[in-house]
Amino acid sequence: MNSRGKLIIIGGAVDKGSFTESSFDKDVSKNMNFFEKGILKRIIEESKYKEKSRIEVITTASNIPREVGPEYAKAFRYLNATNVDVLYIEKREQAGEKEVLDRLTAADVVMFTGGDQLRLSSILGGTKFHDIILNKYKNEDFIYAGTSAGAAAASNNMIYQGSSHEALLKGEVKITSGLGLIDDVVIDTHFVQRGRIGRLFQAVVGNPKVLGIGLGEDTGLLITNNTKMEAIGSGLVILVDGREIKDTNLTQVELGQPISINHLVTHVMSMHDTFDLETYKMHIHSSQYI
Repeated sequence: MNSRGKLIIIGGAVDKGSFTESSFDKDVSKNMNFFEKGILKRIIEESKYKEKSRIEVITTASNIPREVGPEYAKAFRYLNATNVDVLYIEKREQAGEKEVLDRLTAADVVMFTGGDQLRLSSILGGTKFHDIILNKYKNEDFIYAGTSAGAAAASNNMIYQGSSHEALLKGEVKITSGLGLIDDVVIDTHFVQRGRIGRLFQAVVGNPKVLGIGLGEDTGLLITNNTKMEAIGSGLVILVDGREIKDTNLTQVELGQPISINHLVTHVMSMHDTFDLETYKMHIHSSQYI
């Protein structure tokens, strides 16, 4: 679907789990590392009212929301945003409360933190809160931003489980429905650092129409009109295109057996590179051939 809103998805912070949060420094800011400061600044710049935009930080995915939320709010304020608050939604019934819905309706930006994307989708999916986000994203000058779990949950197809070292064994990668802001992509995070390329390979070979997007840490994508993607941040974005797959043994092997794939196309994006989701054409910003 075409959209007036913008999607900013971020690969995640250095010691922060994509699925669960289990090990932390007592100083939460050290866990988050605020690699995103450049990206958070871009969120502010892209928003409707810049530093005056209404920003709601949403911590639903996190197991430690009361620690994580204020750190993100502090980071936005450090970047001169003047209208930032944290919206705590920890149960499904809260996603239908009038105060919560009124705050979402007034927001120009929502920033979904990391944690467990299945927690995020299971709490918010199908609620009035979810409906408002989809409507604002489609029809308003609105930004959905998400890091780690918040990024993985943005698409219609969502990876929620799968170890990196066994990712190319049939059945090891688990996929369900996300929040559905963008179709025909599947997003993985902490991608380069945790060696998750195999997870995207399996996700894409199962349905080659779906473009795999792997976001490295300190890296994000700005997606406008659900078609134009720009790499932001200092790391890498890996794209996996399965449309030209020539052969695979996916349906012939048993669960737990290795998958073979012939002719899977990949692209590597870095800062300012762009990719068009309609034409599947990539433009390298600092090409050596121009």
